Amino acid sequence: MNVVGFSGYSGSGKTTLVEQLIPALKARGLRVSVVKHAHHKFDIDHPGKDTFRHRQAGAFEVVVASPNRLALMREFEKPAELTVHQLIAELYGGVDWVLVEGFKSSDLLKIEVWRAPTADYAGKPARYMDDDFIVAIATDAPDQLPEATLRPVLDLNDPKAVADYLVNNQERFAYSFEDRFHD
Repeated sequence: MNVVGFSGYSGSGKTTLVEQLIPALKARGLRVSVVKHAHHKFDIDHPGKDTFRHRQAGAFEVVVASPNRLALMREFEKPAELTVHQLIAELYGGVDWVLVEGFKSSDLLKIEVWRAPTADYAGKPARYMDDDFIVAIATDAPDQLPEATLRPVLDLNDPKAVADYLVNNQERFAYSFEDRFHD
């Protein structure tokens, strides 16, 4: 399994890039999973549904499954910030790529998504100069990067080229649970 993170500030295009990479990788016959960091109060369940009622009644975990999908909802009795590695361990095996959105401070190899300031986007500082885990930059403005870099600079608007970069460098993104969870 290969794992790559995508970091960048809100509005930079992380979600759009990940959304476009999924079919680009699937078109190559690869299985893709996603781990996404969310805000504290997100919910995928809805009031009135059986699973919501089970959670409201106090179930620690609710698994709902159909012939087409499975969902697991787990309620923490007190706030618990799981690491990205713990979340990756929760995934079903047999995937070729895990795309991780968010977790910008993690120790995963990451592609930074960076946009130059525009009238519609205020812009944020780039992080690649200070984060050794950022191995490439995906941007729509390579000529406006705040500092020259030897890291690959990828076209944010060309998900096929980003997928090519990932596949051509997949050995770099190989992920081992043993390396992450040894005593």
